[in-house]
Amino acid sequence: MHQQDTSTEILTQAILRYAVERIRMDPPTLDGPKPEATLRAMVGKTINQEGLGGLEALRIFTDVLAPACISVDHPRFLSFVPAAPTEAATLFDLVVGASSICGTSWLEAAGAVFAENEALRWLADLAGFPSSAGGVFVSGGTAGNLSALVSARGRWRARQTDTTTKGLIITSEGAHASVGQAAYVMDADILAVPCEGPMQGQDLERYVLGLPASDRQRIFAVVATSGTTNLGFIDDLSGIADTCQSLGFWFHVDGAYGAAGLAAPSIRTLFSGIERADSFIVDPHKWLFAPFDCCALIYRDPELARAAHRQHGDYLEVLYDGIWNPSDYAHHLSRRARGLPFWFSLATHGTDAYTKAVEKTLELAQSAAKLIEAADHCQLLLPAHLSIVIFKRCGWQTADYKAWSDALLAAGTGFVMPTKFKKETVLRLCIVNPNTTERDIQIILDSLL
Repeated sequence: MHQQDTSTEILTQAILRYAVERIRMDPPTLDGPKPEATLRAMVGKTINQEGLGGLEALRIFTDVLAPACISVDHPRFLSFVPAAPTEAATLFDLVVGASSICGTSWLEAAGAVFAENEALRWLADLAGFPSSAGGVFVSGGTAGNLSALVSARGRWRARQTDTTTKGLIITSEGAHASVGQAAYVMDADILAVPCEGPMQGQDLERYVLGLPASDRQRIFAVVATSGTTNLGFIDDLSGIADTCQSLGFWFHVDGAYGAAGLAAPSIRTLFSGIERADSFIVDPHKWLFAPFDCCALIYRDPELARAAHRQHGDYLEVLYDGIWNPSDYAHHLSRRARGLPFWFSLATHGTDAYTKAVEKTLELAQSAAKLIEAADHCQLLLPAHLSIVIFKRCGWQTADYKAWSDALLAAGTGFVMPTKFKKETVLRLCIVNPNTTERDIQIILDSLL
Protein backbone atom coordinates (compact mmCIF):
# COMPACT_ATOMS: atom_id res chain seq x y z
CA MET A 1 0.00 0.00 0.00
CA HIS A 2 2.90 2.37 0.67
CA GLN A 3 4.97 1.74 -2.43
CA GLN A 4 5.26 4.00 -5.46
CA ASP A 5 4.65 1.96 -8.62
CA THR A 6 3.01 2.27 -12.00
CA SER A 7 -0.50 1.82 -10.63
CA THR A 8 0.10 4.57 -8.07
CA GLU A 9 1.22 6.93 -10.81
CA ILE A 10 -1.84 6.14 -12.91
CA LEU A 11 -4.12 6.72 -9.91
CA THR A 12 -2.33 9.98 -9.09
CA GLN A 13 -2.96 11.32 -12.56
CA ALA A 14 -6.60 10.22 -12.48
CA ILE A 15 -7.25 11.90 -9.13
CA LEU A 16 -5.53 15.10 -10.22
CA ARG A 17 -7.60 15.16 -13.44
CA TYR A 18 -10.80 14.82 -11.45
CA ALA A 19 -9.74 17.54 -8.99
CA VAL A 20 -8.81 19.96 -11.76
CA GLU A 21 -12.02 19.29 -13.68
CA ARG A 22 -14.10 19.80 -10.56
CA ILE A 23 -12.40 23.09 -9.78
CA ARG A 24 -12.94 24.27 -13.36
CA MET A 25 -16.68 23.58 -13.29
CA ASP A 26 -18.45 26.92 -13.59
CA PRO A 27 -20.90 26.51 -12.12
CA PRO A 28 -20.66 23.07 -10.57
CA THR A 29 -23.67 20.78 -10.76
CA LEU A 30 -25.90 21.00 -7.70
CA ASP A 31 -26.86 17.30 -7.59
CA GLY A 32 -28.57 16.09 -4.41
CA PRO A 33 -29.02 13.32 -1.87
CA LYS A 34 -30.18 9.81 -2.71
CA PRO A 35 -31.68 7.17 -0.39
CA GLU A 36 -29.20 4.78 1.20
CA ALA A 37 -30.90 1.82 -0.47
CA THR A 38 -30.38 3.44 -3.88
CA LEU A 39 -26.70 4.05 -3.24
CA ARG A 40 -26.26 0.50 -1.94
CA ALA A 41 -27.89 -0.92 -5.05
CA MET A 42 -25.61 1.18 -7.25
CA VAL A 43 -22.27 0.41 -5.59
CA GLY A 44 -22.77 -2.80 -3.63
CA LYS A 45 -20.16 -3.37 -0.92
CA THR A 46 -17.21 -1.03 -1.33
CA ILE A 47 -14.98 -2.45 1.41
CA ASN A 48 -13.77 -6.04 1.09
CA GLN A 49 -10.67 -8.10 1.83
CA GLU A 50 -9.14 -7.86 -1.64
CA GLY A 51 -9.89 -4.20 -2.36
CA LEU A 52 -11.46 -2.69 -5.47
CA GLY A 53 -8.38 -1.00 -6.81
CA GLY A 54 -7.87 2.75 -6.88
CA LEU A 55 -9.40 3.44 -10.27
CA GLU A 56 -12.57 1.52 -9.46
CA ALA A 57 -12.90 3.22 -6.07
CA LEU A 58 -12.44 6.57 -7.80
CA ARG A 59 -15.07 5.64 -10.39
CA ILE A 60 -17.56 4.81 -7.63
CA PHE A 61 -16.94 8.18 -6.02
CA THR A 62 -17.09 10.25 -9.18
CA ASP A 63 -20.01 8.43 -10.82
CA VAL A 64 -22.18 7.55 -7.82
CA LEU A 65 -21.18 9.12 -4.50
CA ALA A 66 -20.22 12.65 -5.56
CA PRO A 67 -23.51 13.15 -7.48
CA ALA A 68 -25.32 12.27 -4.25
CA CYS A 69 -23.85 15.39 -2.61
CA ILE A 70 -25.00 18.99 -3.00
CA SER A 71 -22.32 21.38 -4.29
CA VAL A 72 -22.10 23.99 -1.56
CA ASP A 73 -20.14 26.33 -3.84
CA HIS A 74 -22.90 26.57 -6.46
CA PRO A 75 -23.94 30.23 -6.87
CA ARG A 76 -27.59 29.32 -6.25
CA PHE A 77 -26.86 27.30 -3.11
CA LEU A 78 -28.45 29.87 -0.78
CA SER A 79 -29.46 27.74 2.21
CA PHE A 80 -27.89 27.39 5.64
CA VAL A 81 -24.52 29.19 5.34
CA PRO A 82 -22.90 28.09 2.07
CA ALA A 83 -19.22 28.18 1.16
CA ALA A 84 -17.36 29.61 -1.81
CA PRO A 85 -13.69 28.65 -1.53
CA THR A 86 -11.30 30.33 -3.92
CA GLU A 87 -9.58 28.13 -6.46
CA ALA A 88 -6.28 28.91 -4.77
CA ALA A 89 -7.58 27.71 -1.39
CA THR A 90 -9.07 24.54 -2.86
CA LEU A 91 -5.91 23.70 -4.79
CA PHE A 92 -3.75 24.25 -1.73
CA ASP A 93 -5.97 21.93 0.26
CA LEU A 94 -4.56 19.19 -1.97
CA VAL A 95 -1.05 20.32 -1.02
CA VAL A 96 -1.86 20.24 2.70
CA GLY A 97 -3.11 16.67 2.45
CA ALA A 98 -0.12 15.59 0.37
CA SER A 99 2.35 17.23 2.78
CA SER A 100 1.36 15.02 5.73
CA ILE A 101 1.70 17.79 8.30
CA CYS A 102 0.67 17.24 11.90
CA GLY A 103 -0.23 20.73 13.04
CA THR A 104 -0.03 19.96 16.75
CA SER A 105 3.13 21.80 17.73
CA TRP A 106 5.84 24.18 16.62
CA LEU A 107 8.30 21.29 16.77
CA GLU A 108 6.39 19.28 14.18
CA ALA A 109 4.98 22.05 12.02
CA ALA A 110 6.81 25.34 12.56
CA GLY A 111 6.35 26.52 8.97
CA ALA A 112 2.67 25.63 8.85
CA VAL A 113 1.98 27.18 12.26
CA PHE A 114 3.83 30.35 11.24
CA ALA A 115 1.61 30.66 8.17
CA GLU A 116 -1.58 29.94 10.13
CA ASN A 117 -0.60 32.57 12.66
CA GLU A 118 -0.19 35.11 9.86
CA ALA A 119 -3.80 34.48 8.83
CA LEU A 120 -4.97 34.64 12.45
CA ARG A 121 -3.14 37.95 12.86
CA TRP A 122 -5.07 39.46 9.95
CA LEU A 123 -8.34 38.43 11.55
CA ALA A 124 -7.25 39.70 14.97
CA ASP A 125 -6.31 43.05 13.42
CA LEU A 126 -9.71 43.30 11.73
CA ALA A 127 -11.31 42.89 15.15
CA GLY A 128 -8.98 45.43 16.78
CA PHE A 129 -7.35 42.90 19.10
CA PRO A 130 -3.95 43.71 20.66
CA SER A 131 -0.68 42.47 19.19
CA SER A 132 -0.44 39.91 22.00
CA ALA A 133 -3.63 38.17 20.84
CA GLY A 134 -3.51 34.78 19.20
CA GLY A 135 -5.33 31.54 18.74
CA VAL A 136 -5.78 28.50 16.58
CA PHE A 137 -7.76 27.07 13.70
CA VAL A 138 -10.28 24.41 14.75
CA SER A 139 -12.83 22.42 12.79
CA GLY A 140 -15.86 24.69 13.05
CA GLY A 141 -17.94 27.04 15.17
CA THR A 142 -19.00 24.30 17.56
CA ALA A 143 -15.38 23.45 18.38
CA GLY A 144 -14.47 27.12 18.54
CA ASN A 145 -17.26 28.08 20.93
CA LEU A 146 -16.60 25.06 23.13
CA SER A 147 -12.87 25.76 23.38
CA ALA A 148 -13.40 29.44 24.14
CA LEU A 149 -15.90 28.60 26.86
CA VAL A 150 -13.59 25.99 28.38
CA SER A 151 -10.96 28.76 28.60
CA ALA A 152 -13.49 31.10 30.19
CA ARG A 153 -14.46 28.52 32.78
CA GLY A 154 -10.80 27.83 33.47
CA ARG A 155 -10.26 31.46 34.43
CA TRP A 156 -13.41 31.42 36.56
CA ARG A 157 -12.45 28.17 38.27
CA ALA A 158 -9.04 29.58 39.20
CA ARG A 159 -10.85 32.28 41.18
CA GLN A 160 -13.17 29.90 43.02
CA THR A 161 -12.62 28.33 46.42
CA ASP A 162 -15.34 25.75 45.80
CA THR A 163 -14.38 23.94 42.60
CA THR A 164 -17.54 21.82 42.66
CA THR A 165 -19.84 24.74 41.82
CA LYS A 166 -21.54 24.30 38.45
CA GLY A 167 -20.78 27.15 36.08
CA LEU A 168 -23.35 29.24 34.20
CA ILE A 169 -23.29 30.72 30.68
CA ILE A 170 -25.45 33.67 29.66
CA THR A 171 -26.38 34.16 26.03
CA SER A 172 -29.28 35.37 23.89
CA GLU A 173 -32.29 33.58 22.45
CA GLY A 174 -30.77 33.98 19.00
CA ALA A 175 -27.52 32.25 19.90
CA HIS A 176 -26.38 29.33 17.80
CA ALA A 177 -27.25 25.84 19.02
CA SER A 178 -23.55 25.10 19.46
CA VAL A 179 -23.48 27.33 22.55
CA GLY A 180 -26.09 25.16 24.20
CA GLN A 181 -24.21 22.07 23.05
CA ALA A 182 -21.02 23.42 24.60
CA ALA A 183 -22.84 23.92 27.90
CA TYR A 184 -24.10 20.34 27.71
CA VAL A 185 -20.65 18.92 27.02
CA MET A 186 -19.12 20.97 29.83
CA ASP A 187 -21.96 20.11 32.22
CA ALA A 188 -22.61 23.81 32.69
CA ASP A 189 -25.94 25.60 32.92
CA ILE A 190 -27.08 28.10 30.30
CA LEU A 191 -29.64 30.90 30.42
CA ALA A 192 -30.86 33.02 27.51
CA VAL A 193 -31.71 36.69 27.83
CA PRO A 194 -35.22 37.15 26.32
CA CYS A 195 -35.01 39.34 23.23
CA GLU A 196 -36.87 39.45 19.92
CA GLY A 197 -33.98 41.06 18.07
CA PRO A 198 -30.32 41.62 18.91
CA MET A 199 -29.38 41.31 22.57
CA GLN A 200 -28.81 44.74 24.12
CA GLY A 201 -26.28 45.49 26.83
CA GLN A 202 -28.87 47.07 29.11
CA ASP A 203 -31.15 44.03 28.75
CA LEU A 204 -28.25 41.74 29.62
CA GLU A 205 -27.39 43.78 32.70
CA ARG A 206 -31.01 43.94 33.83
CA TYR A 207 -31.40 40.20 33.36
CA VAL A 208 -28.20 39.30 35.19
CA LEU A 209 -28.88 41.63 38.12
CA GLY A 210 -32.34 40.08 38.40
CA LEU A 211 -30.87 36.64 39.03
CA PRO A 212 -30.32 35.32 42.55
CA ALA A 213 -26.89 36.18 43.93
CA SER A 214 -25.98 32.51 43.95
CA ASP A 215 -26.56 32.32 40.19
CA ARG A 216 -24.67 35.52 39.44
CA GLN A 217 -21.64 34.05 41.17
CA ARG A 218 -21.78 31.04 38.85
CA ILE A 219 -21.59 33.05 35.62
CA PHE A 220 -18.27 32.48 33.87
CA ALA A 221 -19.06 33.74 30.36
CA VAL A 222 -21.44 35.82 28.29
CA VAL A 223 -21.79 34.82 24.63
CA ALA A 224 -22.85 37.45 22.13
CA THR A 225 -23.47 36.80 18.45
CA SER A 226 -22.16 38.91 15.59
CA GLY A 227 -24.43 37.64 12.85
CA THR A 228 -27.06 35.13 13.95
CA THR A 229 -27.25 32.21 11.56
CA ASN A 230 -30.94 32.49 10.79
CA LEU A 231 -31.48 36.25 10.53
CA GLY A 232 -28.03 37.87 10.54
CA PHE A 233 -28.62 39.95 13.69
CA ILE A 234 -25.61 41.45 15.46
CA ASP A 235 -25.90 41.86 19.21
CA ASP A 236 -25.08 45.16 20.93
CA LEU A 237 -21.40 44.29 21.34
CA SER A 238 -20.40 47.60 22.95
CA GLY A 239 -23.17 47.51 25.51
CA ILE A 240 -22.51 43.86 26.28
CA ALA A 241 -18.80 44.63 26.68
CA ASP A 242 -19.69 47.33 29.22
CA THR A 243 -21.76 44.88 31.25
CA CYS A 244 -19.14 42.14 31.12
CA GLN A 245 -16.41 44.55 32.15
CA SER A 246 -18.38 45.95 35.09
CA LEU A 247 -19.44 42.52 36.35
CA GLY A 248 -16.21 40.67 35.59
CA PHE A 249 -17.50 38.17 33.02
CA TRP A 250 -15.60 36.64 30.12
CA PHE A 251 -16.99 38.16 26.92
CA HIS A 252 -17.06 35.76 23.96
CA VAL A 253 -18.33 36.68 20.50
CA ASP A 254 -19.66 33.97 18.21
CA GLY A 255 -18.98 35.38 14.77
CA ALA A 256 -18.82 32.05 12.96
CA TYR A 257 -20.84 33.44 10.06
CA GLY A 258 -21.11 37.17 10.51
CA ALA A 259 -17.68 38.25 11.75
CA ALA A 260 -16.41 37.90 8.18
CA GLY A 261 -18.15 41.24 7.74
CA LEU A 262 -15.24 42.79 9.62
CA ALA A 263 -13.46 42.72 6.27
CA ALA A 264 -16.05 45.10 4.77
CA PRO A 265 -15.52 48.78 5.65
CA SER A 266 -19.16 49.54 4.75
CA ILE A 267 -20.43 47.66 7.81
CA ARG A 268 -17.44 47.70 10.17
CA THR A 269 -19.22 49.95 12.65
CA LEU A 270 -21.85 47.26 13.21
CA PHE A 271 -19.18 45.27 15.06
CA SER A 272 -18.15 48.07 17.40
CA GLY A 273 -17.27 46.49 20.74
CA ILE A 274 -15.82 43.25 19.42
CA GLU A 275 -12.37 44.71 20.09
CA ARG A 276 -13.18 44.44 23.82
CA ALA A 277 -14.06 40.74 23.73
CA ASP A 278 -11.95 38.14 25.50
CA SER A 279 -12.36 35.76 22.57
CA PHE A 280 -14.15 35.48 19.26
CA ILE A 281 -14.55 33.02 16.41
CA VAL A 282 -15.08 33.33 12.68
CA ASP A 283 -15.35 30.48 10.16
CA PRO A 284 -13.34 31.18 6.98
CA HIS A 285 -15.16 28.22 5.40
CA LYS A 286 -18.35 30.27 5.53
CA TRP A 287 -17.87 33.81 4.22
CA LEU A 288 -14.09 34.09 3.85
CA PHE A 289 -13.70 31.73 0.94
CA ALA A 290 -11.83 28.79 2.49
CA PRO A 291 -12.67 25.10 2.07
CA PHE A 292 -14.15 23.03 4.88
CA ASP A 293 -13.31 22.72 7.71
CA CYS A 294 -11.85 25.90 9.12
CA CYS A 295 -12.78 28.04 12.15
CA ALA A 296 -10.50 30.72 13.55
CA LEU A 297 -10.56 31.00 17.36
CA ILE A 298 -8.77 34.06 18.71
CA TYR A 299 -8.07 35.04 22.32
CA ARG A 300 -7.20 38.42 23.74
CA ASP A 301 -4.92 36.67 26.27
CA PRO A 302 -3.78 33.32 24.87
CA GLU A 303 -2.11 32.42 28.16
CA LEU A 304 -5.52 31.97 29.76
CA ALA A 305 -6.43 29.51 27.01
CA ARG A 306 -3.13 27.70 27.39
CA ALA A 307 -3.75 27.25 31.11
CA ALA A 308 -7.10 25.63 30.38
CA HIS A 309 -6.15 23.46 27.40
CA ARG A 310 -2.52 22.37 27.57
CA GLN A 311 -2.29 18.61 27.80
CA HIS A 312 0.42 17.01 29.90
CA GLY A 313 2.18 13.70 29.40
CA ASP A 314 5.71 12.34 29.61
CA TYR A 315 6.02 12.09 25.85
CA LEU A 316 4.62 15.60 25.38
CA GLU A 317 7.19 17.40 27.50
CA VAL A 318 9.47 17.80 24.46
CA LEU A 319 6.83 20.03 22.85
CA TYR A 320 6.79 22.68 25.53
CA ASP A 321 9.92 24.45 24.34
CA GLY A 322 8.09 25.54 21.20
CA ILE A 323 7.18 29.20 20.86
CA TRP A 324 3.61 28.41 19.80
CA ASN A 325 1.83 25.07 19.97
CA PRO A 326 -1.68 25.09 18.45
CA SER A 327 -2.65 22.15 20.65
CA ASP A 328 -2.50 24.46 23.68
CA TYR A 329 -5.42 26.66 22.64
CA ALA A 330 -8.35 24.33 22.05
CA HIS A 331 -9.72 20.93 23.04
CA HIS A 332 -7.47 18.96 20.73
CA LEU A 333 -4.00 17.53 20.41
CA SER A 334 -3.52 16.04 16.94
CA ARG A 335 -4.82 18.42 14.31
CA ARG A 336 -4.72 19.08 10.61
CA ALA A 337 -3.09 22.35 9.59
CA ARG A 338 -6.52 23.43 8.38
CA GLY A 339 -5.72 27.13 8.30
CA LEU A 340 -3.17 26.72 5.50
CA PRO A 341 -5.59 26.86 2.52
CA PHE A 342 -7.01 30.09 3.94
CA TRP A 343 -3.50 31.49 4.42
CA PHE A 344 -2.49 30.51 0.89
CA SER A 345 -5.49 32.23 -0.65
CA LEU A 346 -4.87 35.39 1.40
CA ALA A 347 -1.21 35.36 0.41
CA THR A 348 -2.10 34.74 -3.23
CA HIS A 349 -4.83 37.34 -3.70
CA GLY A 350 -4.16 39.90 -0.97
CA THR A 351 -6.59 41.22 1.62
CA ASP A 352 -8.05 43.89 -0.69
CA ALA A 353 -9.55 41.13 -2.82
CA TYR A 354 -11.27 39.74 0.27
CA THR A 355 -12.71 43.13 1.10
CA LYS A 356 -14.07 43.49 -2.43
CA ALA A 357 -15.57 40.01 -2.42
CA VAL A 358 -17.37 40.46 0.92
CA GLU A 359 -18.62 43.90 -0.14
CA LYS A 360 -19.95 42.39 -3.36
CA THR A 361 -22.09 39.86 -1.49
CA LEU A 362 -23.40 42.58 0.81
CA GLU A 363 -24.42 44.67 -2.19
CA LEU A 364 -26.17 41.68 -3.74
CA ALA A 365 -28.13 41.06 -0.54
CA GLN A 366 -29.43 44.62 -0.75
CA SER A 367 -30.28 44.13 -4.43
CA ALA A 368 -32.07 40.88 -3.61
CA ALA A 369 -34.20 42.69 -1.05
CA LYS A 370 -35.19 45.24 -3.70
CA LEU A 371 -36.06 42.50 -6.20
CA ILE A 372 -38.27 40.84 -3.60
CA GLU A 373 -40.03 44.11 -2.81
CA ALA A 374 -40.73 44.54 -6.52
CA ALA A 375 -42.22 41.04 -6.85
CA ASP A 376 -45.99 41.05 -6.32
CA HIS A 377 -46.01 37.40 -5.24
CA CYS A 378 -43.40 37.88 -2.48
CA GLN A 379 -43.14 39.93 0.70
CA LEU A 380 -39.89 41.10 2.26
CA LEU A 381 -40.11 40.48 6.01
CA LEU A 382 -36.93 42.21 7.19
CA PRO A 383 -34.31 44.49 5.72
CA ALA A 384 -31.26 42.53 4.66
CA HIS A 385 -29.03 41.86 7.67
CA LEU A 386 -25.44 41.20 6.61
CA SER A 387 -25.93 38.90 3.61
CA ILE A 388 -29.18 37.28 4.76
CA VAL A 389 -32.58 38.11 3.25
CA ILE A 390 -35.84 36.88 4.81
CA PHE A 391 -39.07 36.88 2.80
CA LYS A 392 -42.18 34.85 2.09
CA ARG A 393 -44.22 33.70 -0.88
CA CYS A 394 -47.64 35.24 -0.40
CA GLY A 395 -50.39 32.72 0.22
CA TRP A 396 -48.16 29.69 0.75
CA GLN A 397 -48.22 27.18 3.58
CA THR A 398 -45.43 24.95 4.89
CA ALA A 399 -46.16 22.13 2.44
CA ASP A 400 -45.96 24.53 -0.51
CA TYR A 401 -42.49 25.67 0.47
CA LYS A 402 -41.23 22.12 0.85
CA ALA A 403 -42.61 20.99 -2.49
CA TRP A 404 -41.10 24.01 -4.24
CA SER A 405 -37.70 23.61 -2.54
CA ASP A 406 -37.54 19.90 -3.40
CA ALA A 407 -38.45 20.58 -7.03
CA LEU A 408 -35.91 23.41 -7.31
CA LEU A 409 -33.10 21.11 -6.18
CA ALA A 410 -34.28 18.16 -8.25
CA ALA A 411 -34.17 20.32 -11.37
CA GLY A 412 -30.64 21.46 -10.53
CA THR A 413 -31.82 25.07 -10.49
CA GLY A 414 -30.99 26.04 -6.93
CA PHE A 415 -31.01 25.07 -3.28
CA VAL A 416 -33.16 27.26 -1.04
CA MET A 417 -34.60 25.75 2.12
CA PRO A 418 -37.45 27.28 4.14
CA THR A 419 -36.88 28.46 7.69
CA LYS A 420 -38.96 29.87 10.53
CA PHE A 421 -39.55 33.53 11.33
CA LYS A 422 -41.91 34.36 14.19
CA LYS A 423 -43.13 30.74 14.01
CA GLU A 424 -44.14 31.12 10.35
CA THR A 425 -42.54 29.11 7.55
CA VAL A 426 -40.72 31.54 5.26
CA LEU A 427 -37.77 31.66 2.87
CA ARG A 428 -34.20 32.69 3.58
CA LEU A 429 -31.36 33.56 1.22
CA CYS A 430 -27.81 33.53 2.55
CA ILE A 431 -25.43 35.02 0.00
CA VAL A 432 -21.71 34.39 0.55
CA ASN A 433 -20.62 33.51 -2.98
CA PRO A 434 -19.26 36.44 -5.03
CA ASN A 435 -20.24 34.52 -8.17
CA THR A 436 -23.93 34.77 -7.28
CA THR A 437 -25.64 37.41 -9.42
CA GLU A 438 -28.89 39.37 -9.54
CA ARG A 439 -29.88 37.04 -12.38
CA ASP A 440 -29.52 34.06 -10.02
CA ILE A 441 -31.79 35.76 -7.49
CA GLN A 442 -34.32 36.57 -10.20
CA ILE A 443 -34.37 32.94 -11.32
CA ILE A 444 -35.24 31.91 -7.76
CA LEU A 445 -37.99 34.52 -7.49
CA ASP A 446 -39.44 33.62 -10.90
CA SER A 447 -39.62 29.98 -9.89
CA LEU A 448 -41.91 30.99 -7.04
CA LEU A 449 -44.54 32.05 -9.56
